Amino acid sequence: MTIDIASIRADTPACNALVHFNNAGAALSPACVTEAVIEHLRLEQRIGGYEAASAAEDAIANFYRAFARMLHCNSTEIAFAENATHAWNNVFMAIDFAAGDRILTGQSEYVSNYLSLLHLARRRGVIVEVIPNTADGLLDVEKLQAAIRDDVKLIAITHVPSQCGVIHPAAEVGRIARAHDILYLLDACQSAGQLALDVRTLDCDMLTGTGRKFLRGPRGTGFLYVRQESLSRLEPAWVDLHSANWLAPNDYSLRSDARRFENWECFVAGKIGLGVAVDYALNIGLSAIETRVAMLACQLREALGSLPGVQVHEHGQKLSGIVTFSKQGVAASQMQAQLQGLGINSSVTRTDNSQLDLVQRGLADLNRASVHYYNTDSEISRFSEAVASI
Repeated sequence: MTIDIASIRADTPACNALVHFNNAGAALSPACVTEAVIEHLRLEQRIGGYEAASAAEDAIANFYRAFARMLHCNSTEIAFAENATHAWNNVFMAIDFAAGDRILTGQSEYVSNYLSLLHLARRRGVIVEVIPNTADGLLDVEKLQAAIRDDVKLIAITHVPSQCGVIHPAAEVGRIARAHDILYLLDACQSAGQLALDVRTLDCDMLTGTGRKFLRGPRGTGFLYVRQESLSRLEPAWVDLHSANWLAPNDYSLRSDARRFENWECFVAGKIGLGVAVDYALNIGLSAIETRVAMLACQLREALGSLPGVQVHEHGQKLSGIVTFSKQGVAASQMQAQLQGLGINSSVTRTDNSQLDLVQRGLADLNRASVHYYNTDSEISRFSEAVASI
């Protein structure tokens, strides 16, 4: 499928004003997403919040339908969340851990996830075991397999790390987890929207993500997938009148679907907008998006790698749209600031947030450029020329 880049850039007004290579932080939303959010906020202003939610019932329901199509699951297996970290912690804390239970995770795990693992280890006495990466930076599935024992309660990994451009072998991890009946939690924050995802192939029990990154949705939105067959093994750490039913003065029951992990109160306009964003991506085609993002990232790595004093910090056969690099004699924060002064958005990957990966690789803070399908060859040239000039 061919992507109509001119049309998509026309849908994205900021493309005319700047070069946005910070899509792993927050991508630029298409106009239809922004309009959907504003339209609902105006409806709330006109008729009231509760009444607006009732009037927008189908638009709200579309959130579940859209994600079900994107992830190839049932809409009852989808839940809305305020953000990805909330979604991740909500299902993580729903697992009945006991002292001595082991959790297997990866060297590239996202900082907030790993802090939650450490927090539970301190509070409950669980054991967190980090599976190292291969020389190519990928989670070592052979070492993961070797670490499987009867006391492993959870495997939790990040699909695409925020601090480098590798794509971990999530489906292989899923096969190992399924073979040993171990719960598998996959963080898809950076993969949702830039990779075609199928939970049947990934074989995960739970998958979490955000709206603001490669899905191009509003900030303050996230999502959660929970396999229907796994719900009985997960009991929410907290409930409300939306996630549970009060049956009698001393009795209640949980919802029988993934929405047991939702709150009654939520950002309704954002939920509608995120559904619109997913529809937008599906209309383009996620396989086409994945192909274009990989192509642009490859071009960017080649362009940066050819510059004197610049080092690109990932390699491998299959990489994501995240590109990390450093320039000799230029601090990452200085590079980011000077690029922004030239109308180019990028980010910094900080060692403080990557104690298991960047620190162990002996790296300082890195610059991060993350491309999306609406970026262009000419923007890559402009970016590399700017880096060369700094």
